Amino acid sequence: MRVLVATTAGAGHFAALVPFAAAIRDAGHAVRVAALASFAPAVRKAGFEHVPLADPPADEVGAVFATLPGLSMEEGNAAVIREVYGRIDARAALPAMQAVVDQWRPDVILRETTEFASYLVAERSGIPHAQAAISVASAEEFMLSVIDEPLRELGSEDGVAGLMAVPRLTLLPASIDDEDERTSRPTYRFRAPTTTDSHSQLPPDWWPDSRAPLVYVTFGSVAARLGFFPDFYRAVLAALADLPARMLLTLGEAGDPEDLRPLPSNVHVERWWPQEQVMSHAAVMVSHGGFGTTLLGLGAGVPMVVIPLFAIDQYANARCIQAAGAGVALESGPAAASDVRSAVERVIDDGTYLEAARRVAGEIAHLPHPSECIAPLEALVKSQDDSQ
Repeated sequence: MRVLVATTAGAGHFAALVPFAAAIRDAGHAVRVAALASFAPAVRKAGFEHVPLADPPADEVGAVFATLPGLSMEEGNAAVIREVYGRIDARAALPAMQAVVDQWRPDVILRETTEFASYLVAERSGIPHAQAAISVASAEEFMLSVIDEPLRELGSEDGVAGLMAVPRLTLLPASIDDEDERTSRPTYRFRAPTTTDSHSQLPPDWWPDSRAPLVYVTFGSVAARLGFFPDFYRAVLAALADLPARMLLTLGEAGDPEDLRPLPSNVHVERWWPQEQVMSHAAVMVSHGGFGTTLLGLGAGVPMVVIPLFAIDQYANARCIQAAGAGVALESGPAAASDVRSAVERVIDDGTYLEAARRVAGEIAHLPHPSECIAPLEALVKSQDDSQ
C-alpha cells in the first residue's frame, strides 16, 4: 500500500500517529507524512519522508488566539478547533494536500483528529481514510461537534458525518477510553510501543543518599509558553517542598530552571529528561493530562495526579483516569496547586491507585501491536475497490 499520514504541527498529535506510521513502514509499505512546512524537522527526526504543506497565515491564527482570554475554556477550545484547525489550517494546506494525492495516489489516508485538509481531499478524490485518536472519545466527539460548518464551507458534502463513519485507531485501552457504546463507529485498540527502561538509573547526585519516593512533575512542552510559567510551577514546588519525597520537574524548552531558584532541597529541575528513564522510578506522576504523557504513565503503571490546564482533552483524560481509579483529577487549573500535596500523598499512601494503574498497564500490554492496524487499513482499500 501507499499510505499518506496527515497531521497538524502539534508534537502530541503527531506522536499519536508515529507508532502506526512506523509499523506500516516497517512492514514494507510506502509511507509519506503530510504536515506543515515548519514541522519538517519533527517528521524527519521520526524517520519519515515529509510532504510540506503551507503554514497558515500567522496573523489569522493570532487573531483567533487574541479572542481566547474573553472566552470560557470550552468556548476557547471550540474556537481554536473550528477556526484554526477547521478553517485556517485546512484552507492553507488544501492545495499541497490535493497535489500530493493527485501525484502520488495513496491507497489510504491515516489522519489525526484535528487535521482536516486530508479529509476534504479524500472525500473529493474517493480515497478511503481512517483516524488516529489523540484523546479519549468524549473529547474527540466534542472536537468534531464544532467542525461541520467550516468543512462544508471548504467543499465537503458529508461534513462531520463523514468523519464519524470511518475507523478509529487508538492507543487507549477500553478502561480509560469513554466511547459511547451506542455509536456504530468501529474502534481498533493497540498498545503503544514499550519504551520504559526498567534498568535506567537517575543521576545519584540529584538526591544524594535519598531513597524517598519519586514524584515526577511535568506539564508538557506547551504550558510554559502559555503564561503558566513560572508562577504556577513555583506554586506546585512550594506545595510539595516539604513532602518526604524526591521530586523531578521537567519544564520543556520554554522554561528556564534559573527562574525557579532557590529550589527546595528535595527538588531537581531539568528542561527535558527522557521520560522512559523516569517511569520505572516514579511513585506518582503529576501532569496536565496531555495524551503522550498520559499514555506513557498508563503503560508503565504509574498512578497520576492530573491538573488539566488549557485544553478540553486534558480535562477528559483526567476524568477518565480518575474514573478508572488510576489517579486523581484536580480540575481547578492553576488554583489546584494548593491541593496538589494532599492529592500526591493520597495516591502514594493509598495502594488502590497503584493497583488500578498496574491493572490498566496490564490491559495495555495485552492489546495488539500497532502493526495489526494494517489489516483494517487493507480492508478499507479493498472495500473502496469493490465499490468502484
